[in-house]
This record gives sequence, structure tokens and C-alpha cells, in this order.
Amino acid sequence: MKTGNNLFELDGIDKKILRHLMEDARKPILEIARKIGISGAAIHQRLRKLEASKVISGSKFIINPKVLGYTTMAYIGIYLDRAMSNPRAVKELEKIPEVLECHYTTGNWSILIKVLCKDNEHLMQVLNKSIQQIDGVSRTETFISLNQQIDRQIQI
Repeated sequence: MKTGNNLFELDGIDKKILRHLMEDARKPILEIARKIGISGAAIHQRLRKLEASKVISGSKFIINPKVLGYTTMAYIGIYLDRAMSNPRAVKELEKIPEVLECHYTTGNWSILIKVLCKDNEHLMQVLNKSIQQIDGVSRTETFISLNQQIDRQIQI
């Protein structure tokens, strides 16, 4: 249901459904229905409503990058020579597969990106041969993540 300020307000049943699916997006709808005490059709209807209102946007599998040999996570602050370089820089960053996230930020950097590499040497190659070669990038500042301490979504 929409509230007066155009935000979607979840009711208790919506929250229960979302909690189950956030725990395991492959959990069968009928199993969730039994646990909540409503029909599977009602859950499907609510999920369609939640998708239409953009509260949820699909589901995904989470890949463990370490199992595939990607052990170096880093955050890179990118200084651009001028603000007008931002759209072009982002287009170039999109072409680099190691870039997982890109944020336009306040503060010293123009852009903050999250990258995932196999090791520190791979990170250095991505920095030197890809990111720092982008037209408009004046310099970068890199922070290597030693260990992710918290990984969660917003609480429902």
C-alpha cells in the first residue's frame, strides 16, 4: 500500500514473505505459505504487487568469489580532472569486469568503486592498465579490504 509520501508500506504478511525469501530466494512458495498460514496464490499476488511497486526487483544467486580464486577486494577513490568527465569515466568503468560497484560521491573523490581481483598483482594491473588510463582520471586512492565484517540487507 502507498502512503501519503509515495513510499510503499509493508504489512506484517509482506514482511514475513520477504524475510523468508531473503533467507533463501529458492524457498518454495508453498512452504512459505504453510509457515505463514495463507495460500500460495495469495503469496504470488503479493509478490507481483511488491515487484510492481519496485520494493523487490528479482532474485539472484550469490557466487563465492574466493572459491573461483578472487581474493582481493578493494575500494578505489577516483579523482576526476573535472566534473564533466564523470559520465565518460563511468562508461569506461562499466567495461572493466573487475568493477562491481560505482558510486558518485561527496567528499574528495568524484567516484568510489568496488573492485574484485584475483590477487594484489591483478589489482595493480587493473589500476595501472585500465582505471588510470581512463580519460579524465587524474589520480586514484586505493583501500584493500582485509576481511568483510558485515554483509547484510536492510532489515524487514
